[in-house]
Amino acid sequence: MVLTTASPKKGKIFSISLAHLINDWYMNYIQTLLPFLVAAGLGVSRGAFLIAAFTFTSSLLQPVAGYLVDQKNQRWMVYLGTLWMAALLSLVGVIKNYPLLVALVTLAGLGTAAFHPQASAMISALGGSRKGFFQALFVTAGNVGWALTPVLVVPFVLHYGLSASPVFFLPGLAAAILLYATAPRLQGGSGTAPPPLRETFSGIWTDLFRVVLVVATRSLAYFGLVAFLPLYFQKESISLLAGSRLLFLMLFSGALGGLAGGYISDLAGRKPVIVGSLLLATPMFYLFLNTAGIYSYIFLALAGALLMASFSVTIVVAQEMLKKNSAIASGLMLGFGIGTGGLGVGLVGLLAEHSGIGLAVNFLITLPLLAGLIGLTIRGGAGRKSPRRASF
Repeated sequence: MVLTTASPKKGKIFSISLAHLINDWYMNYIQTLLPFLVAAGLGVSRGAFLIAAFTFTSSLLQPVAGYLVDQKNQRWMVYLGTLWMAALLSLVGVIKNYPLLVALVTLAGLGTAAFHPQASAMISALGGSRKGFFQALFVTAGNVGWALTPVLVVPFVLHYGLSASPVFFLPGLAAAILLYATAPRLQGGSGTAPPPLRETFSGIWTDLFRVVLVVATRSLAYFGLVAFLPLYFQKESISLLAGSRLLFLMLFSGALGGLAGGYISDLAGRKPVIVGSLLLATPMFYLFLNTAGIYSYIFLALAGALLMASFSVTIVVAQEMLKKNSAIASGLMLGFGIGTGGLGVGLVGLLAEHSGIGLAVNFLITLPLLAGLIGLTIRGGAGRKSPRRASF
């Protein structure tokens, strides 16, 4: 993706970020429905593998989409991808056949796989010298969408039932219309094949692998906690509605943490944000699980913010390593890295089913610490600072 602007184009950035909010609202949709699906007779592990099936296509295919974007701008990916995903996921509540349900969510993942690399590359192209901050804004909007899913979906399904799920097609339709009207027509590649991938990754693949490993470990913690904390809360006699509010607190704090992390990384460097936030997240989660009252809410908010502070930062690190292939970099971070972690949710579901939900959650909260330790080994782009002080 060629950078075609020196100064940020804030209007288009905000439009794409708003559409990202809606797109990622669907990314947390199956996880939010999991307690309802389990109550309807679907086992915990079967529900967890639904999440893994969606993650497989929605995330692991993003580097492929990124390769296409770097070859030639594929503007249609953002609006048609969103529409496709919304249409299929809105049927999850009315499909009773499990193999058909697996096929449905697997196909739905293709839509978000198409959206993310193109949209992220657009943000980088429009962000000018502020790409660290605006990439963080884009990611934060998506994380806000994740946070809003439980507080909107849970009350609706409690009142109307799973059979009303087709109504959830409407937000995706609105986002697709917004993207069709506002997504920029940026200059893409030359239309010819990009350099061979071996040449693209030459000299940086070791550090890039470490960044992917950080993202995969962090995302397993994130996806796993989003999926299993509601079940853990039920075990602790916390209602679905109250649990959805706690999950919102964690996810919304994560969105704010991601915005702050992107801003700080432009000033202090990428690696300090990645390592410091992840090393601190695990003790905050531990304190949340082992305290009560107002302090537990504070620790949960801090844990969510620290867990997600490095989200956009790892994307920018990859883009700085792959300067001429920003969409592939976005696909690797938003797709392969996150997808690899997300696929592990199915295995954690087996752990929860056989050893208890408490053990599964305690395993998940140790993963940010492991990701932070891996982050210590990253070199290259992770140490860069912005050449000038950032201002909005």
